[in-house]
Order: sequence, then structure tokens, then C-alpha cells
Amino acid sequence: MRSSILLPIKLLIQKEMSRPSQLIQMLLDDESSSDDDEEFILSAVEIVHGQDMTDHVPKRGGSVYGHQVIDRDRLGGHCRLYNDYFSEESTYGPAYFRRRFRMRHHLFLRIMNAVEAHDNYFVEKRNAAGILGLSSMQKITAVFRMLSYGIAADAVDEYVRIGGSTTIESLKRFVVAMNEVFGEEYLRSPNETDIARLLTVGEARGFPGMLGSVCTENGRIVLLHGKINIQGSLGSLL
Repeated sequence: MRSSILLPIKLLIQKEMSRPSQLIQMLLDDESSSDDDEEFILSAVEIVHGQDMTDHVPKRGGSVYGHQVIDRDRLGGHCRLYNDYFSEESTYGPAYFRRRFRMRHHLFLRIMNAVEAHDNYFVEKRNAAGILGLSSMQKITAVFRMLSYGIAADAVDEYVRIGGSTTIESLKRFVVAMNEVFGEEYLRSPNETDIARLLTVGEARGFPGMLGSVCTENGRIVLLHGKINIQGSLGSLL
């Protein structure tokens, strides 16, 4: 009776294994099986069958399995961006640039050139197929749009031609580069020269004794970073 049960099990193992291990091969060849052979061989079948199924799972080799490749025409995106805002006869002038990038043209170029020189990630390169990748102008434009407008990572894909994951990676590297390049100068506490300049600017704008800026907080106007810190209701200050 036991032999009639073990025989199909042995045949199943032989079917599942193209190269059986020495241990299981010994079990297949052994005619004097003990009472525990059935349970052991059944466990072996499960292990071998699971390994066989694992061997048929597609392996990742370079590209992400299931990833959709999109031909974004990155070079066309760079040319369009350059002609719209950065060429000598750009489509949109300085006023449009200032409003849409939240900074002046020369400041953007200064930041872009400094970040590109600091981190090779922002340098335009060719891939293994010889195709040009994204330019630093495209990556940093996408970063500034995220920071300025609080938009999703892929919101500028249709115009700048940059994917969401690349935008996020650009943002992370941009923040690090900005801190390393400009942190010592612009993220420090103000010195006496800075304080004098800020007080002069504040006084010229009608806020004598103020170093920072005016903002609203819970219906109140707060003078930030100033020698005078005035807080009160909006109506009383007006």
C-alpha cells in the first residue's frame, strides 16, 4: 500500500526536477523507505516546485521590468525652453521671466551655473546609445517650478520634458548643492554690515528699525527678524 503511494510522489519529483540534488536522488533510488518518507518527500516536492516557479520569474537586467519607455523628445524640450526664456530674442521677456520663475534672469543663471559646476549630475550627458540627456536648464527649471508653485513632480513634464522621478532626484541634489555652495554666505547669521544694509533698505521702504519682512500669521501682521517685533490685529495696525 505504501509503495503505491510513494511511487506517484517519486514520479512527481522526477517531473519537477531537471537536475535533482544528491539527497533527493538518494530518496528516489532507496527501496527501503521508512514510515516518515511520505511526509519528507511531500515536503521536498513543495520545495522543488517552489524553486522551479522562482526560476521562471523574469529577472531584472538593466531596465525596470514593466516600465513604460516614453520618447519625450528631451532635446526639443530644451530648445523650446531656451527659445522661450533664455535666448537673446526670447519669446517671453524679463517681466514674464521674473513672474514665472520668481527671480530675475541673471540670478537664475548664476544659481544654475554654480550648481552645475558643483554636482556632475546636472551636466548634460549622452547615454549608452549616444542620445543626449536632460540639460541642467531643464532639471533646474523643473526644480524651481516645484519650489515656487508647490506643484507635483511631473506637472512640468509636458513642457520641460522631464519625468517625475527625475524631477524628485534633481530636487534632492539641488537642495544639497545649494547648501554646500551658498550656505556659508547666505545661511549664516547677519553680521554688522548686513544689519546696516537691511536697516537702510527697511527704512527706505517705510519700515524703520526692521531687518526682515512683513507677513501675515493667523490674521496678524508680524515684522520678522527686526529690532522691533510688532504684533497685533490687522485692524489696529492699519
